[in-house]
Amino acid sequence: MAKKKNKYSFAKKQHSGQGIVSTIFAGISLGIFCISALCALIFHGKGGMYLGAFGLIAIALSIYGFIIGLKSFSEKNRDQLFCKIGAVGNGVQMVLWLALFLIGIS
Repeated sequence: MAKKKNKYSFAKKQHSGQGIVSTIFAGISLGIFCISALCALIFHGKGGMYLGAFGLIAIALSIYGFIIGLKSFSEKNRDQLFCKIGAVGNGVQMVLWLALFLIGIS
């Protein structure tokens, strides 16, 4: 008698939707940072209220993206690549934005 071969099939995992959103928020926050830095350079540090408002929006996006990135790890049977990228990217940007904000206050 011939032996039965065990056949395994693995379902292709889809990316986590919340992880993708978290990564998009990290990209938007990074884009706002680059645009704000360029505007501050053009205006010789006198961007005023508008650049501060963009900074606060970027801080809020990175905090919310970090929270979504952490929540996305709980999704079952999903690829967690974007979860990791979004959570780490937003976490690093959140710390950098808050440090920049606190330096500006002092």
